[in-house]
Amino acid sequence: MLNLPRYLNDLEYYFQFKMEDVDRSIHVLPNSTEVALLDCKQAFQELSLQERKYAHHLAQASFKGGLIVLFQTSPESPGIFILIHRIFRGESPEELKERAIDLGITDEEIEAFYIYAAAFYCNMGNYKSFGDTKFIPDIPKEKLQTLVQDCIAYQADSVGMAKVWESVKDKMYSLNEKERELGFGDKGTSTYYSANCDEYDAKICQEFLVHWNISPYNTRLFKTQNEEGEDVYEVRLASAICQDGDVQGYPKEQVIGEYNFRPSGYDDTVRFNVTRGDYSVLLDMVAEELEHAKEFAANETEVKMLTEYAKSFMSGSIPCHKDGSRHWIRNKGPIVETYIGFIESYRDPYGVRGEFEGFVAVVNKEMSAKFAKLVENAEKFLAHLPWPVEFEKDRFLRPDFTSLDVLAFGGSGIPAGINIPNYDDIRQSEGFKNVSLGNVITSSYKDTKITFLRDEDKELYSKYKIASFEVQVGLHELLGHGSGKLFRQDEDGNFNFDIDHVVDPDTGEKISSWYKPGETWDSKFSTISATYEECRAECVGIYLCLLTDVLAIFGHTDDDADDIIYVNWLNMVRAGILALEFYSPDTGSWRQAHMNARFVILRVLLEAGKDLVRIEKFVGEDQKPDLRVVLDRAKISTVGKPAIHNFLKKLQVYKSTANVDAGRKMYEFYSDVNDNTHPHFLHLRGIVLDRKQQRKLFVQPNTYFEDDDVVLKSYKTTTASVIESFQDRFPLNDCEATIQTLWEYERPFF
Repeated sequence: MLNLPRYLNDLEYYFQFKMEDVDRSIHVLPNSTEVALLDCKQAFQELSLQERKYAHHLAQASFKGGLIVLFQTSPESPGIFILIHRIFRGESPEELKERAIDLGITDEEIEAFYIYAAAFYCNMGNYKSFGDTKFIPDIPKEKLQTLVQDCIAYQADSVGMAKVWESVKDKMYSLNEKERELGFGDKGTSTYYSANCDEYDAKICQEFLVHWNISPYNTRLFKTQNEEGEDVYEVRLASAICQDGDVQGYPKEQVIGEYNFRPSGYDDTVRFNVTRGDYSVLLDMVAEELEHAKEFAANETEVKMLTEYAKSFMSGSIPCHKDGSRHWIRNKGPIVETYIGFIESYRDPYGVRGEFEGFVAVVNKEMSAKFAKLVENAEKFLAHLPWPVEFEKDRFLRPDFTSLDVLAFGGSGIPAGINIPNYDDIRQSEGFKNVSLGNVITSSYKDTKITFLRDEDKELYSKYKIASFEVQVGLHELLGHGSGKLFRQDEDGNFNFDIDHVVDPDTGEKISSWYKPGETWDSKFSTISATYEECRAECVGIYLCLLTDVLAIFGHTDDDADDIIYVNWLNMVRAGILALEFYSPDTGSWRQAHMNARFVILRVLLEAGKDLVRIEKFVGEDQKPDLRVVLDRAKISTVGKPAIHNFLKKLQVYKSTANVDAGRKMYEFYSDVNDNTHPHFLHLRGIVLDRKQQRKLFVQPNTYFEDDDVVLKSYKTTTASVIESFQDRFPLNDCEATIQTLWEYERPFF
């Protein structure tokens, strides 16, 4: 029997997928998508009144700053936010559902809209934060339009609502080739750049920024034309202040203003104009909340930290943010931990511009004690890594490493662990911090269906998956991201390594490449920097988890320790198969840095041979194709460890020496997904997609003042509760008006 879409009578909806030959399952969230509670009630109750007030204002800063991500995701995301927020500000999901029934909209269809709205809020845009693919409503456009035009918000302001709906309705549903995922040019969508920019433009801009020592982290690039018809690149700094003037930490003449710059290989100069004021009103709100938080800071270090962050967001200064990060590093063992700014560059297709992110979390003392012990023994464990001592930092700067229960996370998605700051110069010489987000780990892994494993492995995997992941996160963040030296030459010509004696451990030849002044890891390795670094950190995790002393810190000994090792390696090779969901055959690119990294590791372990890893195909109980990953636990130490040893050493050597050509060639070889040889990964990808599970959505709590106290409000694990939580988070019309003003200002560029 022909299995037609359930909207057979809606020809436009049906043929949209048929004509574009799109795999619909990638772009529609099923109604079975689960919602998980980010629970921190107990941790919050243990805070003092001063700490609760401090946490509240930081949470407000994080959530308000998180709205910036709307403008960093897609041209239509701000408008969709306005539409959804107005609809549910007018009436609750329960009330809207009653209205939908009267309009002939089924329960399944209205729930599909709630799934879409909740996912949009959680991703702060209409592209998945994990995978960067666009998702669309699983309800016909005409039915959603009927619902919009009948809702109370539309009745109250038909002109305004009609304008927003007309502006976003086509983009909400469009799956044109360029709009299916984030990326450059004809491969995807990116609002880090105006629509007429491509990778070549980004490269020219990066050369300009390096030359003038301007950080790209808080910038976007817009290409326009002057009256003479010449291209002009506008580099926009994110700041609350819009007018010309000093950008603190930068000499004025090196930042705001017009430049003529000759890129390498150019005969003529290229015009640049550096401006500021991007996301101005939102950053003003962030800075205001940080000023309020300072009143309740625990110490002078926190006051200085927040002061520098506020300066950065006001003026557009990354040097000020770096100073704030230095104070953050020195603030050891805070009860309430926070970090905020333009941080991770995963979603910039060129890999250098940071997405806004802010979090507030409360320390989990029991798990933090284990991480502290890991830090105490870090130098001993670093000695086991497979590169010569010359390739390790001159001195390991012991970081603060804590397990935190997240109270608030503003941005596109919530990670399980973080190693920050991402500024190379600070990480190398001054230090960093690690955080493991404990309630994210437990919520994400709870009651998840296990696929692609043998039955005999599933029980063990279920038993140890959280415990093994805690070990992996600890090693990944502390000794993965926290290890390794970058060879540099400073502006005076001095080197931070012995150029006459340090040699490549594989070739025995002297080092011939390094980082020049102004160059960073991100700027040199650009498009592969994020996934390459995640791969290096993942390799460190599975490599060092073989040490009995490491496992003992987490309370795992004897047979229990062996099971943790096995499950950790098993989880990695299974993740390599799951990663195929995040590869795009049409563009030949990966949409998620971590999953690309895990696929690379799977390829390395398969290449090791000797049946260490096997991928078996079979027919499942549902009579559909299925597969399983088989890992020989007896060969992890004898076959797996040497393979990771050699691969990890190369990753570090290429990174240390800025050897982009060799590093890119190796990494792209292992990243390649093809059907040329066994196990025919492109074919396996179809099976993975057929059996994929949707990532959970998180519903976060909110804090608010009640008299002189700060109260925590938690929510149920439903899509309606996610929507309710965002209505509580942004209850005023001012939020929508601000977003609409910024959106209308920049729409002509996209």
